[in-house]
Amino acid sequence: MFRMNHNSLNGLMLKKIVSLGILTLALTASAADDTNATAALLSGFVPAQAPEPSGLVLRHGDRLAICGDSITEQKRYSRIIEDYVTMCVPQLDVTVRQFGWSGEKMPEFYVRMTNDVLRFKPTIAATCYGMNDHEYRTYTDRIGETYSNSSREVIEAFKANGVRVILGSAGCVGKVPPWQKDRSYTVDELNSNLGTLRNIDASLAESEKVGFADVFWPMLNAGKFARQRYGANYNISGPDGVHPNWAGHTVMAYAFLKAMGLNGDIGTYTVDLKKNEMKTSAGHEVMAARDGEFQIKSVQYPFCACEPEGAATKGYPVCGRDEVSRDNNILSGMSLIPFNQELNRLMLIVKGGNAQRYRVTWGTESKTFSAADLEHGINLAAEFPENPFNDAFAKVDAAIAAKQEFETREMKTDFRPHGNLRAPIDEVAAQTEKVVDEDEKKHQELAEAVHAAFVPVTHTIKISAE
Repeated sequence: MFRMNHNSLNGLMLKKIVSLGILTLALTASAADDTNATAALLSGFVPAQAPEPSGLVLRHGDRLAICGDSITEQKRYSRIIEDYVTMCVPQLDVTVRQFGWSGEKMPEFYVRMTNDVLRFKPTIAATCYGMNDHEYRTYTDRIGETYSNSSREVIEAFKANGVRVILGSAGCVGKVPPWQKDRSYTVDELNSNLGTLRNIDASLAESEKVGFADVFWPMLNAGKFARQRYGANYNISGPDGVHPNWAGHTVMAYAFLKAMGLNGDIGTYTVDLKKNEMKTSAGHEVMAARDGEFQIKSVQYPFCACEPEGAATKGYPVCGRDEVSRDNNILSGMSLIPFNQELNRLMLIVKGGNAQRYRVTWGTESKTFSAADLEHGINLAAEFPENPFNDAFAKVDAAIAAKQEFETREMKTDFRPHGNLRAPIDEVAAQTEKVVDEDEKKHQELAEAVHAAFVPVTHTIKISAE
């Protein structure tokens, strides 16, 4: 059970962390703001130095547990992450389960983590708490102490079971949510509170030698930048100011994927037009080449921000339907962060031609580029959001969405007797043992459906002089 005084942060350290969150300084662009050139305009927050991965954190065969509150239970950033590790880095053979629970705080997760998470023997866990822990009010020492103590207990419990940890901060809020009946609080006060908890996360990650995913700072910056670019109705934190739409979840997924140390190299196609020859990196194979047209078979997909009409499942953005200026699509989120530049590079390099400009046709889509740009290299994933991988990507994503839906039902319904979502842990454990074997057979079928849906994609790139 949670104990307020167990493993608490040194008082001086906590005061230092808190002070970083409540200084009344006007911020300018700083090295900590690596999201875009516009500084966050929250005057009361200075980000503590955040530990960064020195290399790839994920290991071959990892079993990743994604843990969090209702934002995790939305199954959007968790779905983006599982889509990415399944299709964009399949060579790592990483499997994923999500454990989101609406309304949860870090102390409550600590109580249930043995029954709900550790029983499945994860090797790495990513947590995202703080939103409910901050109580939608101004910061107090009680809030910070409770959050830091329980976070440390969760980290130590994972470590004791051989689980590596990525401690994720909460995101930001866009407005005071309707369930906060005291309307005297301001958005800046809530975000200053969340920023202080973010600083506590960063300090804990450093002292405990675990990973850290900075969700708060990129979301705060992206949200401000989006309103400047797309208008005041854009809310990175979603319609209620707390639960993000697809754009906000894209920023969240970006933070976690970066914390996993992924480098974003999906593949490189190098073309010599003079020789009519293409060389590819691992995960891609040239099947045929003729007159500047190259057929390729790929077992590594770029991340697809949309899915074709009729193929999109569980609300995934549909290609060509939503404007990038709205917060309900992934392309919009990608426009606010360097997702494609840092995590989604499928590069085409073209040399040996004698024209000034070339038309590149990939599947059914075409664009014209200068010879200089092509020689430097273009990112196909960024230039062609609608591409030959969309259909195949949609099939895998649908299987992942179905599996994650089952994971919520399994944990919140099947593992809880008589529908009591907060049943005592001993009662839960007794009930769980009766159903886990049967449920895991169904889960295995759903996991196998994900594997079966992921198949090589054969596609064609044509390069013609203009």
